[in-house]
Amino acid sequence: MTPSRPLRILLVSHYYPPHVGGIENVAAQQARTLAARGAEVTVLTSALPAARPAPAARFRVVRVPAFNWIEDRTGVPFPVFGPQLFRAVREWVGWADVVHVHDTLYPSSWSAGRRAARTGTPLFLTQHVAVVEHPSALVRAVQHAVYRSIGRRSFRASREVFVVNDSVAAFVRRFRGGRVEVLPNGVDTARYRPAFPGEARRLRERWQLPHDRVLVLFVGRPVPKKGYDLLLAARHPDYDLVFAGERPKHVPEDPSVHHLGAQSPGRLSSLYRACDVFALPSTAEGFPLTVQEAMASGLPVVTTDDPGYACYGLDRTQVALLPRDAAILRTTLRSLAADPALRAAMGRYSAWFAAAHFSWPRHAQRLEESYREALGPAEVPA
Repeated sequence: MTPSRPLRILLVSHYYPPHVGGIENVAAQQARTLAARGAEVTVLTSALPAARPAPAARFRVVRVPAFNWIEDRTGVPFPVFGPQLFRAVREWVGWADVVHVHDTLYPSSWSAGRRAARTGTPLFLTQHVAVVEHPSALVRAVQHAVYRSIGRRSFRASREVFVVNDSVAAFVRRFRGGRVEVLPNGVDTARYRPAFPGEARRLRERWQLPHDRVLVLFVGRPVPKKGYDLLLAARHPDYDLVFAGERPKHVPEDPSVHHLGAQSPGRLSSLYRACDVFALPSTAEGFPLTVQEAMASGLPVVTTDDPGYACYGLDRTQVALLPRDAAILRTTLRSLAADPALRAAMGRYSAWFAAAHFSWPRHAQRLEESYREALGPAEVPA
């Protein structure tokens, strides 16, 4: 690469917005912030779901045809790419100065990693999760098989592996001898922010949610990993539950339970501000992006006491870290529903913590430093 052109970065993610999920949102934010720093960024992803034309952006998104029947039938997010993937990978890995893939479980990551190895293009990896303890023995077995084979090679072939917490770092070190770096994701604090006085009431009218009820928000897919069933089992007359995400097939007939379906980031940010508490009793996620968004929105957070939170030094008096038990979850939510002062104090702590710790510009700067270090001073612009 010559100093006369910008750094070329290929980001590879199996899904990308408007598909709803944490990995795709991280990839989108990385693309935006790296492009804002002057890099030339291409995102390679699946064409799922059919995307509306996006407003003009400073980076390109290449969408490869894929089938989504696995997610449609089982809830497991795993696109099956068509043969066009291999041609796209050859073209865009050949174009890139560095390749950065998200998670090792997906064919898009495997293909890009193999091509980068053949061309000598520096490969970077963000591993978002360890093995997910899925209810299906088959799904668990497939995960273990992938990590022991293709995953192991991907971990070892990467110049650096980034993770969001210590739990995933320990998992990756089982397969990789090199460095594993904890790199927190950022939050768009202009989009995700606390509500202004009176704003929550206006937003509830827009969402057609009750004005006189404490609203507990859940954001995610309606699957056991996310704790959807657990939170549903913890419902109580003291509060309403609001679910944002893919609408489940069987919705309980309960006026205190509101299913709003999948939402765009812009609409979702207003929903955070309309609610009183955020609850996510998920497993094996550490510090998921939705918890960060809820904190930036000034909501008290109730989530699972996952070891992945340890490295962040959260004040446990201000964030409720609980066992995955419906009775304990219900008791905690009832206490919060009855105590507006406690909710306000926890919300202030959330907003402060997000502003102090979650920055996309700092995240992108750290990535670019790693890319340039891998290329060497002779290959990057001054």
